[in-house]
Amino acid sequence: MRIGKTIGTVTLVEPHAAVRGGVFRLVVPLARADLAVGDGAAEPLVAWDELGAGEGQLIAFSEGGEAAQPFRPSEKPIDAYVAALLDRVDVAGESS
Repeated sequence: MRIGKTIGTVTLVEPHAAVRGGVFRLVVPLARADLAVGDGAAEPLVAWDELGAGEGQLIAFSEGGEAAQPFRPSEKPIDAYVAALLDRVDVAGESS
């Protein structure tokens, strides 16, 4: 599981029936150093969200096989999934 920040929404003209009920969010993964400033330099990815993340919200997301796991036995075409909405992240050992 990784931490990221939502930066937008992906709109589909005709979504697949398996992904109705959620929204595709554009997410920037955040490295440990990025958490202090709140912005990451990583390439954005698309993650499926059924939790209702807002624009600019910190989230926890999973990728790959773990992202599709909550939808078994049905097969959703998901490669990244918003698993949690984060209010705040405290990094131990950081001094500022």
